[in-house]
Formats: sequence, C-alpha cells, structure tokens
Amino acid sequence: MSKKEYKFNPQTLAYEPIEAPARLRRYRIVRRSLLFFIAAAVTNLVYSVTYYTPKLRALEEQGEQLVSELTLVADRLSTTSDRLGQLRHRDNNVYRSLFGADTISVAGIFTPYSDATYEAYTDDYGGIVRDIWRTLDAHSRLIYLQSVSLDELQILSKNKEKMAASIPAIWPINKKDLRGPIGAYGRRLHPIYKRYIQHKGIDFGGRRGDPIYATGNGKVVHSEKGLRRKGYGQQLVIDHGFGYKTRYAHLNERLVKVGQEVKRGELIGYMGSTGGSTGPHLHYEVIYMGSNVDPINYFRRDMSEEEFERIIEQAKTTTFETLEGPGNQE
Repeated sequence: MSKKEYKFNPQTLAYEPIEAPARLRRYRIVRRSLLFFIAAAVTNLVYSVTYYTPKLRALEEQGEQLVSELTLVADRLSTTSDRLGQLRHRDNNVYRSLFGADTISVAGIFTPYSDATYEAYTDDYGGIVRDIWRTLDAHSRLIYLQSVSLDELQILSKNKEKMAASIPAIWPINKKDLRGPIGAYGRRLHPIYKRYIQHKGIDFGGRRGDPIYATGNGKVVHSEKGLRRKGYGQQLVIDHGFGYKTRYAHLNERLVKVGQEVKRGELIGYMGSTGGSTGPHLHYEVIYMGSNVDPINYFRRDMSEEEFERIIEQAKTTTFETLEGPGNQE
C-alpha cells in the first residue's frame, strides 16, 4: 500500500490528506491488475511444469493409446501386405498358368508416390501416419492390379472349354500306323549333310496314304503345295487360337482349305514324302506364341513313362528329311 501524502491547512490548523489526480489513480489500478495477472500466470506455469493436472494426465494417456492403436494398424497392414504378396504369387504361378496367360503388367503400379504427397503429416504422430498412408497407397495399387488380372482371368475362364478343345493334345496319326521310332525335336545330326541342324518338329514314320488328323480345334491358315525336293513339300498350318499353331508337312494330299474350321481328330490329309524327304512320314510342329516347342510334350499323357523315355532315346538318331530349305516355310 502506498503512503498517503498530507498538507497543513492553516485554516483548520490540521494536516489533511492530498488527493492524487484521477489519471494517476487509474494508472495505479492498471499496474496492480497487470502485476496480479503476471503473478498468476507465473504461478500456473510453475505448477503445470512441476505437477500433472488431471487434464494433462488424461491427454497423455490418450496420446499413448493413439500410438498403440496406430502401431496395431501398421502391424495389420504388414500382415495384409504378406497376404497380397501370396495372392499375387498364386495369380502368376497358378491361376494364370492354367490358361497359359503371361504375367500381367500395369505401368507405374509399383512406383510409390512422392514424399510431397505426405507433407501434411508433420505432427507428433506424423512419422507413423505417413508410413500407414504409404502402405495403404501401395495396397490400393496392388488391389487394382489384381482386379485387372481377375477380370482377364474371368474372360479366359469363360473360354476354358473352348481352350481345352483347341490346344494340341492328341497324336496326329493313328498310333498303330507308326513305323519305326519318332524323329527327334531339336538339334540332331543330319544323315546326308553330316552336321547338326535344328529340327523344329518331330517325325512320324509310316506309309504313303496313312491318315493325318488335326490335333485340336482351329482354322486352317496356310496350305501349300511346296517344292518338289526341298523344304516342307505339301503342308498345312492350323491356328488353334490361344497362341497355338500346328504344322503338318510332307503330305501326299491335303483335304482342307485355308479358312476352313476343323475339329480335333478330323481327317485333314494323307501322309506322303513330298519336299525334302527321304521316305513317307509326317513332319509335325507345335508353335506357341510364335516359337516352336517340343510336340512330344503335348501327347505324353497317352504314353507310359517307359514308352516316353524309349521314344526320346530312339529319336536322337532318327530322321526322314533332307536339309529344310526356306523356299516354302511359313
């Protein structure tokens, strides 16, 4: 409390208090109020630092609970990532392989978003929240990829019956008509030129006029008389769809024309020895996605293991053909 000032009054012969100006009194009131609020703020700060209030304690507990829940979400997302990886593995190695479909690819599907996408998450929980969002975005891209793949597989599954009837899967001749061992696929020693050449199909020895059958449903896309003593001679090529074609060469006679639809097991020609051939036989090829593959793998199901191994061994030295020329190959 400030000291009061007094002044002697000669009239009353007494000391009387001097009243301060109104502006000074207001200044003193404001000063006291400011000092009070400052003191209260300092006291509250010291208390809040030194002691936990119930509100602060509740906020801290809520923060710990939030971190715990975010960590649990991150763990579950990690498990989901593993399951998506397993699903993609089955899709590529089981489901798509059943239909002979290549692994599907979508440009940029595995490219993560830039860090700028997650700049908004800068608070105390920003790190874990950013990681969760990155994982969710990656999952979204993978789920989209799988949805595209499943849409394609759904279309392929509708054509499964057609595909099963189209893939080459039977002998192109009657097994009882086979004379001698089957000529090998791949590199082999040529009996005339005494050097190794690439043989794109396999050879079935027989008699001139033995029936030749289509090994799967399809359309005749190539028919040719060929050269007299060179190349494939009379030949047919059937497109079975789904990436498969078959070639039937050195025929004595062709019974189908280009554009004609044929069924598996349908008679399409007769065995001969036209073109570069040393005796009556059928040169048979299976072409998948533009590349020749070993035809014997497409009718192995009709053989015993012992018969299959015997054919493979005998085929290493068997040939019915002279060197194939490019003049009449497709």
